[in-house]
Amino acid sequence: MFQPDPEAIAAIARESLPTMYDLPSEDPEEPGLPDEFHLLQPRLLKDTFRPPHHPTEEIFTASDLNLYYDKRHRFWYKRPDWFAVLNTTRMCRDGSLRLSYVTWQEGVNPFIVVELLSPGTEDEDLGTKLRDVKQPPGKWEVYERILKIPYYAIFDRYEAKFQMFQWQNGRYIEARILDDRFWIPEIELGLGVWRGRYDQTTEQRWLRWYDVNGNWLLPPDELERQRADFERQRADFEQQQKELERQRADSERLKNEMLIAQLRALGIEPDLT
Repeated sequence: MFQPDPEAIAAIARESLPTMYDLPSEDPEEPGLPDEFHLLQPRLLKDTFRPPHHPTEEIFTASDLNLYYDKRHRFWYKRPDWFAVLNTTRMCRDGSLRLSYVTWQEGVNPFIVVELLSPGTEDEDLGTKLRDVKQPPGKWEVYERILKIPYYAIFDRYEAKFQMFQWQNGRYIEARILDDRFWIPEIELGLGVWRGRYDQTTEQRWLRWYDVNGNWLLPPDELERQRADFERQRADFEQQQKELERQRADSERLKNEMLIAQLRALGIEPDLT
């Protein structure tokens, strides 16, 4: 009697199931809820964003946080996948965590914003969506014309495509990307596409920051693990040095004892004072 292959049936079922982008959302502007990539990628950007000449307490980064940009329209906002603000306070002036970022109250606009392309959001992220004059402006227009954010990065993980736009003379100019890397001199950091495993995921492409030497910056947990490994290696080295010193001392003692024995065999009493 024919027995169906359970793995084949499971594979067919997986192929036939709809993705989150096929399902409706209660928010008409969003095709679906954020997937895991949209949760992990901003975290990796935050964990590796360490401009060498900007203290941590003077940097604010956020993901999926309401960014209010127009004082005349106080309810208009955008929610960047990730953005960073320099020369500001890490928390609110009263020491509390920010629940949003209101540009006209903060007095400092983001330095860089990153958008992660998803099915259905490309037109707005790339500024190709036609705007209804009765509706708020799209992300591209807000970042370029209203906030004038110096750098705007777009990453399409489906096509493994990384684009960087730089604000010049009132508009965004697409920058030239070499080897999937782009250097930002103002912060002495580069942003590029790294292939690897992050947070125990499968190997894939991620956006990640790198330093002036081209080295990928480590997240805090990896940095701490590397430091622990270094301390362990240093302790092992120091233990080896102590063992070598002990062996040298033992060798010197044996040499002296053999010399004393030889002298006494010749009838010479060595001066041990």
